[in-house]
Amino acid sequence: MTQHRRNPREGDGIAYAKTREGFDLPVIDVTHPWFAVPDDPAAIRGMHDAFVEDERKRQLIPKFIMRWMLRAAARKSRLVRALFEPDAGFLDGLSTYVMKLGADNLVPPYDTPMDRRLAASPHVALLRLRTQQVAYLVAEGIADDLAGATAATPLSLINIGGGPALDSINALILLRRARPELLSRPIAIEVLDSSRDGAFFGANALAALQADRGPLAGLAIGMRHHEYDWDRPAALEGLLEKLVSSGAIIAASSEGALFEYGSDQAIVANLQALRANGAGARLVAGSVTCADATRRRLIARTRFKVVPRGLAGFAPLAEEAGFRIAKTESARLSDQVLLRPL
Repeated sequence: MTQHRRNPREGDGIAYAKTREGFDLPVIDVTHPWFAVPDDPAAIRGMHDAFVEDERKRQLIPKFIMRWMLRAAARKSRLVRALFEPDAGFLDGLSTYVMKLGADNLVPPYDTPMDRRLAASPHVALLRLRTQQVAYLVAEGIADDLAGATAATPLSLINIGGGPALDSINALILLRRARPELLSRPIAIEVLDSSRDGAFFGANALAALQADRGPLAGLAIGMRHHEYDWDRPAALEGLLEKLVSSGAIIAASSEGALFEYGSDQAIVANLQALRANGAGARLVAGSVTCADATRRRLIARTRFKVVPRGLAGFAPLAEEAGFRIAKTESARLSDQVLLRPL
């Protein structure tokens, strides 16, 4: 059954939000069975094995035939077109979000048979798991800091390159479920991204979740977009200065963004800005692309400028910036990290 035959207004508990193009999309809530991805070791191993097998079959197809197949598919699918014909060297935040809805939850104009086939692929299942893992890392990581603060202390979630910032939003959903008393405070999600499209949808998604009976109903949460280039972190430094002065508890995340696409220098500079001489972010969560041969082959078939540095290549950068890896979660194609200040 496809999502366009489902109607959240008929009691399914799914919120919808509007994109800048005027399309209504379901809002991902990782606690809802439509969107939750199994995260036990056997399930993750099964998703990865399916991905490896899928890649093995692709290797048997001659390259000229594969190029023809992709061109044909791109004419029928907005998602395939975004994935294999990117103009900027990366997949835009909104297209990434739509893929993470899952095949059964797609809606027009993203619900052609080719769109559904792409969204059902093992690779996308692991991307969905990536978002879920980052949200859990933020929620679990910041809980004790919030518990030790007064209700007047604001919470600021900084999201770097995260498009709609659904990892930040879902961290709040998870906290609301587990420890609702911790969210009785002013909360702000600061989205630092070069594009406004993702943040536009993210703000609408947040508003939909705050509506009556929504998982974030009644909470004082705002979202602000900041035009941002992570190669020029001065804007982040300025934001941290303001947040630190306000006494806010600060947590940051960058899922599918800075730690995967950024240069070594950009990663160090942004983490140093977040650390703010030890007075800034209590934690930073994000995804790091694995460096195995399978992942490298996948990247080589696209125009994406992903850097598959793996944990071994990432850890020294974090340490140089004053952070240590406190916890990791694996989605096989990427490792999700929780950083704490040294």
